[in-house]
Amino acid sequence: MEHDVARAPRLTESASAVFAVLAQAGTATRPQLASLARLSKPTVSSAVAELEGVHLAAHSGTSSGGTGRSAAVYRLGPAAGAVLAVDLGPALTRVRGCALDGSLLAEATGPREDAADVVRDALCALPADAPLRTIVVAVGDVTPPQRMRPATAKAGPVFDAVAVALPPGVPVHLENNVNCAALAELHEGAARGRHTFGYLRIGVGIGLGIVVGGQVLAGANGAAGELARLPYPWDDDLEPRHEALEEYIGARSLLRRAAEAWPGTDGRCPCTAEQLFALAGQGSAAARAVVDRHAVDVGRLAAAVTAVLDPGLLVLGGSTGAFPQLLPGVRAELERLSWPTEVVSSQVGDLGTVVGAARLAVARGVQTVTEAARMKH
Repeated sequence: MEHDVARAPRLTESASAVFAVLAQAGTATRPQLASLARLSKPTVSSAVAELEGVHLAAHSGTSSGGTGRSAAVYRLGPAAGAVLAVDLGPALTRVRGCALDGSLLAEATGPREDAADVVRDALCALPADAPLRTIVVAVGDVTPPQRMRPATAKAGPVFDAVAVALPPGVPVHLENNVNCAALAELHEGAARGRHTFGYLRIGVGIGLGIVVGGQVLAGANGAAGELARLPYPWDDDLEPRHEALEEYIGARSLLRRAAEAWPGTDGRCPCTAEQLFALAGQGSAAARAVVDRHAVDVGRLAAAVTAVLDPGLLVLGGSTGAFPQLLPGVRAELERLSWPTEVVSSQVGDLGTVVGAARLAVARGVQTVTEAARMKH
């Protein structure tokens, strides 16, 4: 299904400001918009009329105040458009389409190898008359972040397969998947109310989302938090290898260590992390030993992060990191090696990356409308 990708109309600065606060509020009366935008009521009335004239705002009912007076309520209009967020995960592709007020319009999930079809399904579910403002694709490695559609070792082939399903003419931005998940934890998860923290993802790969002052830290090359690049091992007789730490602490090595240590008397060795942690929870000594060792390893990595960042809070996520059974061991090892730091499990789970990517897409979508603001003469 084709989507309109027409440019946003030029707006006055006041209409641009009112559009931005209306997108954030979802619905609002003119007095509320005046307060949020810090503009006079006459200026807001003129701005609302301008937005209605180009279908960027629409009347959505009335609201009764305490004095008995009713006020018109406004929402974004059909011309405001939509955005798309794509999470190219290691196993699944998740896609969300949202309006510029953040409301969910469409979503689709499918195997990674069918990523292009998943994107097409989500696009088909979007309103056909909604201009598509921007697309954010969350991938495992983005360097540098300011380039659009960069070719990277980790994202290139999969992204190239998805790119054929994306509508031409729509700005596409690649974002680090761990940073997206950190944003989700900040706004909707375990870090709500905290302006500085670290989101430590432990799964097939490892990564760190760094939030300072409520903003994700990208770094000079867009590679802040790439823990896989830490030199490992540190040993007199062994040379550090490229991404050896990720290889050691990732989910595949965790399951391999479980297989090597699994006693034949305990039945079949678990094939997934979910099975391993379930057995540990059921009292399996072998599974418990592997999980406890993994918690120590994650705790040591957390201690390294804490020594550099002093984040105050670490949120553990990822396909293995999010299991609450890790928390006691991680906390104990971190306390042994570093200063007190709060450690909690992720609250957004597997949806964190696409939720954070959607939030970024909405912000970029609003920007595409408001950056066209020009004072009319």
